[in-house]
Amino acid sequence: MGCGSSIRIKKTAKTIKAALIIQNWYRGYSARLRTRERYALTVFQSIEYADEQGQLQLSNFFSFMLENYAGIKEKDPAIVNRLFGCSLPDEKSKLDCIGVIEIPDSYTGPRLKFPLTADSLHVLIEAFKKQQILHASYVLEILFETKEALMQLPNLNRIRTYPTKEITICGDLHGKLDDLLLIFSKNGLPSSSNPYVFNGDFVDRGKNSIEILMILCVGFLLYGDDLCLNRGNHEDFLMNMRYGFTKEVLSKYKVHGEKILKFLEDVFAWLPIGTIIDEEILITHGGISESTDLVLLSNIERNKLKSVLMPPVPLDRSNTNEARGHKGYPQPVGIKMTGSPSQYLTKYEWEQVTDVLWSDPREKRGCYPNTCRGGGCYFGPDVTTKFLRKHRLKLLIRSHECKPEGYELCHDGKVITVFSASNYYEEGSNRGAYIRVGFRSTLQFFQYQVTKATCLSPLYRRVHTIECSAIKVLKERMIARKTDLVNVFQLQDHDKTGKISMGQWAFSMETVLGLKLPWRSLSSRLVIIDQEGNVDYMSCFNDMHIQKPVKEVQSALIETLYRYRSDLQIIFNVIDSDHSGLISMEEFHTMWKLFSSHYNVYIDDSQVDELAKRMDLNKDGSIDFNEFFKAFYVVHKLDSLTKANTETV
Repeated sequence: MGCGSSIRIKKTAKTIKAALIIQNWYRGYSARLRTRERYALTVFQSIEYADEQGQLQLSNFFSFMLENYAGIKEKDPAIVNRLFGCSLPDEKSKLDCIGVIEIPDSYTGPRLKFPLTADSLHVLIEAFKKQQILHASYVLEILFETKEALMQLPNLNRIRTYPTKEITICGDLHGKLDDLLLIFSKNGLPSSSNPYVFNGDFVDRGKNSIEILMILCVGFLLYGDDLCLNRGNHEDFLMNMRYGFTKEVLSKYKVHGEKILKFLEDVFAWLPIGTIIDEEILITHGGISESTDLVLLSNIERNKLKSVLMPPVPLDRSNTNEARGHKGYPQPVGIKMTGSPSQYLTKYEWEQVTDVLWSDPREKRGCYPNTCRGGGCYFGPDVTTKFLRKHRLKLLIRSHECKPEGYELCHDGKVITVFSASNYYEEGSNRGAYIRVGFRSTLQFFQYQVTKATCLSPLYRRVHTIECSAIKVLKERMIARKTDLVNVFQLQDHDKTGKISMGQWAFSMETVLGLKLPWRSLSSRLVIIDQEGNVDYMSCFNDMHIQKPVKEVQSALIETLYRYRSDLQIIFNVIDSDHSGLISMEEFHTMWKLFSSHYNVYIDDSQVDELAKRMDLNKDGSIDFNEFFKAFYVVHKLDSLTKANTETV
């Protein structure tokens, strides 16, 4: 009896020991997967912020362009007003602004009646679920009514909770309609008893930005006191040109798209820049800085900023204080313009708006330049504490940053980030979240993730998908700088062996790309490493190349055009005021010379001339630049092989 009991105890001990070994292994395995996931998200975020930094440089270019190309002001003075002008109150009637747009009997989309009713919101949502397009006539009328209503609002909305009335706060949606519909299915539609605050960045990136905007505008028109819309940094026509919303509108509304975009510029300019709940919680898209002043923000004329990226003040380059820039880094440079100074915000007012739309919190104390994004600042816990105390607030809720769990608390819980676009970078990359604020500032957090699958895929599969996508995006960034990278690699390779040390490779990658990434940890996915730990640096480019639309053109020019293709498309789209997609050869040459001068791009003029001639496909002296830039893309050999195998099967 005693012997059998001893055997059972030994077996139990072995079982427990085995279970502990398996448990420890699995914990280590999960931790490694989470680390890989974190690195992949870091890659996505670093490239996203680098693109935004490029957008700031592009804004500087427009000022440079208007100063150095006088002909454009004479030919199309509307460009100056579009870039630097403001949204003025329009005393024209609805008919004068919109015109008469007939809705044909053949139209099968949703039909609305004005004034709108609660049923209008249901009709709209059901139609968008079926991927129907709302007619341009309805879109324009909704935008007109929205602008008229927004003009009556203060810069900072104020809203209250009650024991029976909670307020829902949503962060960035970025054109992801499924996320908005999921929020409504879980939390209910907006109503006078179910108020919402949408904290900016409704548009760009996703494919259903206009649908989201229409739902929010209709909700706002129905329940204006109980549905607040804050402006985000993407409610900006220059951002929309880069990140997809402009393209979406023009593709869905080929006849009236230009007029819709014009209305949108005004609607975005009139959006409030913040909301305050119960005089205790400030909700603004980005954050604050050490100089943020809610009294000043409450009194500026927000409609004077069509694009926050373009400071609408006539600055003088000779003024060294102005040229030094905002908080230590170069700011978009203003131009000398005609008109009364009262038509433009001051530099200080512009900085105030930029800070609340673009800033990010960090754990480091103080306030310092947001070098990753190139706009706004980083603000530390001491800045938050001082700001909240000064304005007698308890909490700052902001958005602007993708978070893996959909929300994040920092600064001892005094700053909360909420982000409502799940799968932002890639399927499975992050959850979305929203917050419910109850009476006396009680908070509830709700998370979700939109998926087409009936159940969530295993962690290792999700991490593999995210990681592959991140590495693919990073490699495209690398191939765009191939010439620069190879030059730096070869400077380190004194013996011309084709190999350098891991430290030299990581240093070279950061020097050229400036993405602040853990290059050593990522190296196994990017290069071949020998047994001694040396890197075959040309293996960076083994499995990809840039497709050349014109084979005779040198690789350096192709890389440059690929690298700056988004910037050049925006520049040409601004010049192309009628949205025809065409610019003259003369305009192309002039813009290229200005662009190469401003960006310090040194390419032989004869190469550019040859390229321009080949771009003029029908030899009529005009260039279809949108189609041309589509021809620049990276070919990934692995993708090509996969596609070939699929076609064979």
